[in-house]
Amino acid sequence: MFFEHTPRRRFLAGLSALTGVGLFSGAESGEAQPNDHDRWLDRPTAPHRQFFDFNAHGDGIGLIHMHNFIETHKAAYGVMERDINVVGSFYGGTTPLAWNDMVWAKYKIGQALNLTDPATKAPLTRNWFYQPKSGDPVFFNGVLAAASIDSLVKRGATFLMCNNAFRLWVGRLAGMGFGKAEEIEPEIRANLVPGVVTVPAMVIAVNRAQRKGLTYIRT
Repeated sequence: MFFEHTPRRRFLAGLSALTGVGLFSGAESGEAQPNDHDRWLDRPTAPHRQFFDFNAHGDGIGLIHMHNFIETHKAAYGVMERDINVVGSFYGGTTPLAWNDMVWAKYKIGQALNLTDPATKAPLTRNWFYQPKSGDPVFFNGVLAAASIDSLVKRGATFLMCNNAFRLWVGRLAGMGFGKAEEIEPEIRANLVPGVVTVPAMVIAVNRAQRKGLTYIRT
């Protein structure tokens, strides 16, 4: 078992807690200044913009909330989709949601997250949160497939991956015998799903988002 020596809750809690520590070089101090790490903030400019903070996959519930934010604004309030921006966070237990199928297969991410492929009855080897298939037990068994990462990105959503959490995952994978960290890291970075932006730390991204006027919800 991938995390047999570390209780799952303790491991995920540790990832969440460490997203704020100085694992990323070039830490800033004082007031926020223009920074290349904040270029993603140029994207959410619509009147209705929301930051969704989720560090557990919850069978896609965080993504469903993002979908519902868009659809309910349109249906109940008559807001045009172009006037809605959503931002999602990948850190802690959701960090691998930022990675493509090749990474999931090679590094046995389904086993790490205790996800089973209903077709094979074996640990999942693909990122069904990105592009779900018919019958996948996510998004209410496909009823809300429009809540997938791929669908949301095509509708203008931005997804952030915490670099601190990412590096912790790389170290964990290396420690479990998947290779050297210096080799694993660039390979996974080159295989992020489209639409994912890497930020130094999610705790900083949340702060930057609120300064930019995004409202916040923890899902």
